[in-house]
Amino acid sequence: MPDPVIRPARDSDAQAIAAIYEWHVANGTATFDTIAPDPGDWAAKIADFAERGFPFLVAQQSDTVLAYAYAARFRDRAAYAHTCEDSIYVARDARGRGIGSLLLPSLVAAARAAQFQQMIAVIGGGEPASVALHAKCGFVHAGRMRNVGCKFGRLLDTVYMQRDLRED
Repeated sequence: MPDPVIRPARDSDAQAIAAIYEWHVANGTATFDTIAPDPGDWAAKIADFAERGFPFLVAQQSDTVLAYAYAARFRDRAAYAHTCEDSIYVARDARGRGIGSLLLPSLVAAARAAQFQQMIAVIGGGEPASVALHAKCGFVHAGRMRNVGCKFGRLLDTVYMQRDLRED
């Protein structure tokens, strides 16, 4: 099978992105959402990010979107203009195949090209795989908020990690 291709998300990816995220909403703690957005919401987000110059990428193999990642301003206040927050989700069947390790560095490069200087990862549930992926890609631990979420009857932490995009 050919290696996955990393490319900008398109409107036509909205259905696949919605399906990937819906699985994580229903089965995981990486997101604290309990209701998944529909494909129309995702199409609108893809268009909004394109208009604003924010990176939104997918990893595609053959005709299948395996994962997606995006970066948007961390907070809307002007002082945060050069800081972004990343999101990355891999399809259930593609987990453990190194897709995140291909996609996240591409997102870092795209965020740098979009003039962001810092990237923050807000990792719901302190998911060990996400923490490991971010550490592998140069992120450092920046903090932990304990018991701030509740999903599936469990109190969950949020781990913050940070990467300086001005460094290689």
